[in-house]
Amino acid sequence: MHTNLQQSKLKRLLELLLVSTRLGLTSFGGPTAHLGYFHEEYVRKRQWIDEKSYADLVALCQFLPGPASSQVGIGIGVMRAGIVGGIVSFIGFTWPSVLALILFALLLQGANVGDMSWLHGLKIVAVVIVAHAILGMAKNLTPDIQRKTIALVALVAALLVETIFTQVVIIVIAGVLGAVIYKEQVTINEPVRKPFISKTIGFISLGLFFGLLLILPLLSSLTAHHWIVMMDSFYRAGSLVFGGGHVVLPLLENEFVSSGLMDETAFIAGYGATQAVPGPLFTFAAYIGTVIDGWQGGLFATFAIFLPAFLLILGTLPFWHQLRSNSKMNGAFMGVNAAVVGILIAAFYNPIWTSAILQPIDFAMAAILFSLLVFWKLPPWVIVLAGAIGGWVISFM
Repeated sequence: MHTNLQQSKLKRLLELLLVSTRLGLTSFGGPTAHLGYFHEEYVRKRQWIDEKSYADLVALCQFLPGPASSQVGIGIGVMRAGIVGGIVSFIGFTWPSVLALILFALLLQGANVGDMSWLHGLKIVAVVIVAHAILGMAKNLTPDIQRKTIALVALVAALLVETIFTQVVIIVIAGVLGAVIYKEQVTINEPVRKPFISKTIGFISLGLFFGLLLILPLLSSLTAHHWIVMMDSFYRAGSLVFGGGHVVLPLLENEFVSSGLMDETAFIAGYGATQAVPGPLFTFAAYIGTVIDGWQGGLFATFAIFLPAFLLILGTLPFWHQLRSNSKMNGAFMGVNAAVVGILIAAFYNPIWTSAILQPIDFAMAAILFSLLVFWKLPPWVIVLAGAIGGWVISFM
């Protein structure tokens, strides 16, 4: 009997790896498209989970910071085969784009990226795509005057007080304000569903999540050890992103370009490549880590930026019902979401906007690309290609 159970679990893990790898090789189009692919594969085709469980999982991952589609994949793996299933599902969905971006970074190191005029076009593409993402976030996450005010204060603080602790302090204060302002928020009452993992694991995971978020900046400032600095930067970026992978760009650029750890031109080249590969946009971290520290750095960066997503999924799945029905917790997350919008706008201005929009023709090109993306609904990879060509054309003007 014990042998049969082991074989059954091993079969499930192998099946998870194969299915998630196929999704990782074919899932283009960003987090919203990924969720559609997941629904088709896991709910309709294989019926591994039902519609209600899938909808609950998607709602949870939209509620939390981090890469929503990757968190849904991890959650499905946990439901299917426990914590190891979550890890296997994550590896399958992520490794194709991680491998592609590590190889791209290694190839690019032998080229003189500073002389590539098309990269200026990619800087403008970054302005367009991140602006579009932030506008969508602002509409959804700051609909009233209270949250607009929180976002504004966070923006000003992030621009004027530049320390490694600023973002964490802003998030904590915003959470407290949200819990106070929205304490009468309507709660969601649903039947209690059996959690897929124990509450003990949930408590440990949440403790690790918040502990690392507070301790890593302190260790980074005290030791200045190269790997701890990288761990802090990627972990913080993975912890503070709401609304999809596009908005991680300003956080990472602020961490690695502004600090001088990598060249801005190489950074933008990697962002363009990330738009062209399938899978989660958070794998951009693999490219950055490889540029800084070779393929070992690429793997380490991938681990660091996705670790918060793991900890949050494992930490919240056992308590999802209680979280959704707790008005103070809902209010805290509303305040945090608003503050993240402000932090991202600050990082979007400096360094993304200030390094890309240098003359009127740059702004004109940004307006054209924005219109193609937002009004014509062209996919991001087309915008990337058009931006690269536009940057090359601008070099002759």
